[in-house]
Amino acid sequence: MVSRFIREQGMSMNGTQHREIACAIMIDTCGRFLLQQRDDVPGIVCPGMVGLFGGHREGTETFLQCVVREVHEETTYFVAPQRFAPLTSYNGPDPDVGHGSLHCEFFVARAIPADALLVTEGSLLIAKQNELSLVASLTPAALFGMKAFRDRLR
Repeated sequence: MVSRFIREQGMSMNGTQHREIACAIMIDTCGRFLLQQRDDVPGIVCPGMVGLFGGHREGTETFLQCVVREVHEETTYFVAPQRFAPLTSYNGPDPDVGHGSLHCEFFVARAIPADALLVTEGSLLIAKQNELSLVASLTPAALFGMKAFRDRLR
């Protein structure tokens, strides 16, 4: 019961902040990456940077349930759970906020119609695979996920 309370409060057992998130590398019907240009406002993680769609787990939802909900909330487009393929996990220091710990599950969703997305947080950034190195200011989590994606293709 104590560990559930601590997780719901976003704290680890030693009192430092702990985040649990799920995010998706989304690829459109033309093979381009669909990224989120984050709002540049105080109070959000990585303001003004470019990240993957996704967010924090709520209550007892699984990471898959989280990514489905977050993608729908942030793009208004529903991607069915079976369309998300697990990619990799990260467990360690939180590189996005610079303190605390992070558990992140990364997924890949393909054949997303870019013109069907209505981004509700930030704005949509579309990049071809060979343009990713030109995308300035990818969030640390996005860099980790994209590296795992590239490594899987090799």
